[in-house]
Parts: sequence; structure tokens; C-alpha cells
Amino acid sequence: MIGTVVTVGYRISANTATASWQPAVPAHLPTMISINSHNGYSVARCFMLWSLVPLITAKGNDVESPTKIRDADKPPSESQLDLREVVFVIQSQRNSFHVRQAEKLRKDLLLQTQALQESPPVILLLHTLSDNEGDWSILPLLPYLSSQFGKNSSWIMFLEEDTRVKLQKLHKVLKKIDHRKEWFLGKPLHDAESTIIHHYAFSENPAAFEYPDFSAGWALSTPLVNRLTSKIEEEPLKSDFTIDLKHEISLYIWEDGKGPRLTGVPALCTIPEHNPRAQYCATTVSSHSPLCGLPVKSDNIFVAVKTCKKFHSDRVPVVKKTWGKQASLLEYYSDYADPSIPTINLGVPNTERGHCGKTFAILRRFLSSHVPNTNWLLIVDDDTLISLPRLQALLSCYDSSEPVCLGERYGYGLGQGGYSYITGGGGMVFSREAVVQLLASGCKCYSNDAPDDMVLGMCFNALRVPVTHSPLFHQARPEDYAKEFLAHQTPISFHKHWNIDPIAVFNKWLKNDKHTEGLQKSTKDEL
Repeated sequence: MIGTVVTVGYRISANTATASWQPAVPAHLPTMISINSHNGYSVARCFMLWSLVPLITAKGNDVESPTKIRDADKPPSESQLDLREVVFVIQSQRNSFHVRQAEKLRKDLLLQTQALQESPPVILLLHTLSDNEGDWSILPLLPYLSSQFGKNSSWIMFLEEDTRVKLQKLHKVLKKIDHRKEWFLGKPLHDAESTIIHHYAFSENPAAFEYPDFSAGWALSTPLVNRLTSKIEEEPLKSDFTIDLKHEISLYIWEDGKGPRLTGVPALCTIPEHNPRAQYCATTVSSHSPLCGLPVKSDNIFVAVKTCKKFHSDRVPVVKKTWGKQASLLEYYSDYADPSIPTINLGVPNTERGHCGKTFAILRRFLSSHVPNTNWLLIVDDDTLISLPRLQALLSCYDSSEPVCLGERYGYGLGQGGYSYITGGGGMVFSREAVVQLLASGCKCYSNDAPDDMVLGMCFNALRVPVTHSPLFHQARPEDYAKEFLAHQTPISFHKHWNIDPIAVFNKWLKNDKHTEGLQKSTKDEL
């Protein structure tokens, strides 16, 4: 995968395994996960990578000023680009709700094409292109796109399911740029300060490096796709972490200054589609949070909080003062039974990292008679901040009779047949059916301190249960994300109490929807 790194202070365990591939790591490292063969699954191995890769750093003066489209880059005639030369890739997912969303976007693009009396462009749904789990990380997909469209197409345009496209305006934008050259187009984001999710890259000048907001759509010219494909074929993608895809793709394309930087296109927007200023935009975003019917009732979500004795006095009170009062069914799981909270000791000793044993004990308890029968399970850390009303609204879009595993998606080794997983800090949501299938498979932890989120990812990968991504869950704090990225969201969760007042963060970002909408509006007006 892309050159990402593991940094001190951020819990990312480099455990890799599927039944079909073996990463190049020392053979003496321990087996981390097993799947019973009587269930039809072969043994999958997971290895612990303990080495730390050096941080990506760069001085501000090592990065050029933002790329601009010059007259010399414009094609001789704006009539040269036909819509048939544009390949749209909708970054779809296999979950049924997301398939429907992607299909809506595809149909809308075709209807617009008919209205313009143009020949239709190629429109691809990413999740249908292959069985490769890593396709969502885009780079493993480039050789396919190059072989199929590298000669007869000019642009590969990537869209999220919720991106709104004004096809005629987008066509005019693309016609003004010389597609015979290498271009990487998008709406630029940059870090206000160095951030852990980007491994403190460009720490001396974080604003110097720009990466695209996928919500606005982003594009690669086919000469760039073809060259990147040659690079991938010569240098196989690393078995590494995919954490923030948009940033990591930009690093890969930039290639320490040897490749093109992101070119900002003002017509690619993330303001709401009904905003008056959207008339100047070729793309916009939906102005509404996901809601597909009546929100799921709070008593149909069982909430499990993972904690331990040393955090009973500081983290648990934050939960109780903030989002905990929104829950109808909530239990605290610890290594010590404290009746004053109360906490439940599941008989699993506390570990410094991983917590796999505790998480699997929670999964078993969820299906037992000890807790009420609910359709949904939410597992969070004791330093997770979350809005349960927003989660209830989001879950109205999902079918609990399907195996659903939902949250912020990360990946490991996706360039070489790896797996995806929901990162635990932002909150992991499971339908009852997903938990039933998982435990019935016999998939289990090798040790109590194995990384629970990654082990679960490997289990679901073996079961071919899709890991479903929502950008509304966040593994880090609000200040770890670009302001413009959060401006068009109604976030569901954040994580960590490092150097912040967690109660103030909850009140600002998660407590009140009306307050959040006002915050978003004022932020957008500043952009």
C-alpha cells in the first residue's frame, strides 16, 4: 500500500493475514487468529509488525506553491473533449444501502447526459469491478483502469456516492484543461497543524501539502493513470496501512516532488447543493445528514463501553456527563467490578493494547440472555465521544437483517490482498446478524491483547462480510482533521482526550444538531 507509517502514541498494530496471501514479515512472529476448518474456512494467520517506519517529514520550502492552471496548459480548442472520454468511477460499497445510493448517482448522470443530447460516458461502480477487497484504496485499481481506458479516454473522475454532479458545468471545466498532460484535480484540503492521522507529515509547514476532499469529486488525467500503473507494476504496492486515503494517495502521486501536486479546481465544491453559491459549482454535496426513515429507537441499540480500573475516575465520568445519558441500554466492561458505576468484570484481564479478549467476550454477552435482545451493538472506548441520536438516524438507512459492520474504515495490505477493518476508537457498529455469523464461524483471538479491530476485520474478510465505511465516524480529535473537511459534515463521533476538554468538544460538535448546523453554516461562509 501507500507509504504510511506507525507513530508512537497511536495504537495501530500491524497484524496481517488472510487465507490467500502471506506478507513478507518474519516467520517467527506469532499466529494471531484462527478460523475453525469445520466451518469451511482455512486457518488465517496474523503477524505482529513491531518495527516503526520513519516518519514522513518535509520542510515547507521543499514543497512548491500550489499548482495553478496556466494558459500554456489549456488545450488549443475546448471542443476536443467528448463526454465519452470521461470515465466516472463511483466509490461505491457492497452494503445494500450504499449500492442503492451509487445507483441513484449513476442514473442521475445518465439522465443528464440524455438531456444534453450527448453520448453517455462510462460510469463504473467501484464495488462491482472485481472481488479485490483493496479496490476502495484506488491504487490497486489503476492497472485495470489503465488497461481498459488508458488509450481511448482522457479523464478518470472519482465520485463519492453522495457527490452531486452538474454534468454540463463539469464538462466545461474539464474541456479547459489539456488532458494530454499529467493532472491531479480536486478541491484542496490542508492540515492547519501536523496531525497524527497523517503521521505528522510536513510538520514544519503542514499547510504546504494539499490533498483532495473526495466529497467534491477528484480526477486523474489518463497520462497520469498510465504512468502510475507502470510504477505500480515495477514497484508492487507496500503491505502497509491505509488510514486517510485522500492524503495517502496524494503522497503517492506527489512522490517526494517527482510527481504532480494537486491542482485546485474552484468549481469542485462541498457547499450544500441548495446553497445559492452552488450555481457556480460543477459538484456539490448533499445538505442533509443520512436519514432513510424513522430513526432506530434507542432501546434497539445496545452500547458497550470498554474501560479499566485506572480510568474509572476520569474517563467514565466524561461518558456519564455527555453522551452516556442518551443511551437506553449501556454497560461498562472493565477488569474490575465497581458497583458505584457500575462496571462488569467479564473475567478477561486488562491489557495495555489490543483488548481482543475483552471485545470477543462482549460479542458473546451480546448474544446471551444477560442483555436485552436488540438489533444493533455499538462498541466504544471509554474516551470515545459520540452522538447517539445521529447514530440512530444513520442506522435507519441500514437493514439489521443483513450482516453490517459499520464505522470508520481502515485497511492493511490492501495492495497485496489484505483486509479492511473498522477502527475501534471511532466506534464499531454491528448488526445482530453480523455478530451471529462472526461467532458461528469460530473466528477468535490468538491472545487477549491482539488488536480487536484488526482481528474482527480479518474475521469478516474471511466471511466475505463487507466492512462499511462512514466518514462521520472519527478515530481522532476534531483538530486532527482539516476544517473544510468537517465543515460539510454532521459528525457522529470523535476519539481521544489528548490535550482537549472532552466535555467542551462534545458540546461543540456532538451535543445539539441545531448548534452544529449553525457552526457548519458559519464555517462554510468563511471558506
